[in-house]
Amino acid sequence: MNFEGKVFKFGDSINTDWIISGRYKFSITDMKKLSQYLFEDIRPNFYKEIIPNKSIIVAGENFGMGSSREQAPWVIKESGIVCIVAKSFARIFYRNAFNIGLPLIETDTSSIAEANTLRIDVDNGIMHNSSTNEALEFIPWNSFRKELVACGGIINYLQKHKDFKI
Repeated sequence: MNFEGKVFKFGDSINTDWIISGRYKFSITDMKKLSQYLFEDIRPNFYKEIIPNKSIIVAGENFGMGSSREQAPWVIKESGIVCIVAKSFARIFYRNAFNIGLPLIETDTSSIAEANTLRIDVDNGIMHNSSTNEALEFIPWNSFRKELVACGGIINYLQKHKDFKI
């Protein structure tokens, strides 16, 4: 499984209210429509910068901290972001993201800059920064995470397998 895209860089402790503001997340229930407000409070009109299926969010530590509302990972996925790379993720955000099939990669992101291009090889745990020719390692996903993402999330996984493979 591979991902490739242009980097959009964010810092540490990006909370779920910055990902999608509370003033929208209860009044707009269509995640595709809601995704146009992605990061509006910290990066206005960010959704216009996204290249669908060719964009990667890169952040520092504790990405997705705050509330456990699943609108935050949903709007990222619906916006066309292919994956998120961060030094670390808030626990509930991490779980919600994989449950909807949004890929997350944990690695040191300090050398990755805005507009770099990344190629991520999940099977081998290697991320190649095409802009700097640097290779970064990360712990490869286990087979369950790969299957969750390949299926598009936990609901599709259960529809396909009827149960959890153990």
